Amino acid sequence: MTNPTAAMLVIGDEILSGRTRDTNTHYLAGELTKHGIRLAEVRVVPDDRQAVVDAVRALSAGYDTVFTSGGIGPTHDDITAECIAAAFDTPIDVRADARERLAAFSEARGTELNEARLRMARIPEGATLIDNPISAAPGFTLRNVHVMAGVPTIFEAMVSAVLPTLSGGAPLLSQSLTVHRPEGEIAGPLGELAAAFPDLSIGSYPFVRDGAYGSNIVVRGTDAAQIDTAMTQLAARFPEATA
Repeated sequence: MTNPTAAMLVIGDEILSGRTRDTNTHYLAGELTKHGIRLAEVRVVPDDRQAVVDAVRALSAGYDTVFTSGGIGPTHDDITAECIAAAFDTPIDVRADARERLAAFSEARGTELNEARLRMARIPEGATLIDNPISAAPGFTLRNVHVMAGVPTIFEAMVSAVLPTLSGGAPLLSQSLTVHRPEGEIAGPLGELAAAFPDLSIGSYPFVRDGAYGSNIVVRGTDAAQIDTAMTQLAARFPEATA
């Protein structure tokens, strides 16, 4: 059985400008791998309505599940919720259960549930809320798209809430060897090994250390026995390799 696929949509001018480092994709990739879901594509788009709408439609149609991060806060440039609604031609408005969560959070902290904060209670019709144990403002799931905050701690909490609801596949396993040769010398044998194991992903990740060229060879797949066999053959072809 082929493992389910996922895509990640990162939304925000601050990512594209380099002002903010995206750590959410790295976290999500690791969690999906453990859950047996293959992260197949990542896109980064600006805070532009049409760009978000187009990306959501394309990714939702192309993959089993989609995760978004960013753009569901209280400010004018937080447009993700309305873009998701537009992508699926769905009405959006302040929803009672989302408002109640924000009201309880505000009351407990002695803050006002003002118009700006109420923006975070705007949820597309038919969506399911995603819990936010940190700041109460919920994410939501509409069809196969899971809409989450950009703040890493909140994003990670939301991922933890969503993953148990998704069907995964076999855990994605990996092993690696470090070969102290330039890629030009190992490309041929690696290509032959990849052809011999079409169900595995065999990647070469080059480096330069102290002026010497080398490459980390990573073998990935869901069949542990196949990976072991491929690694044995890899070690035989490059006896100087180190684990």
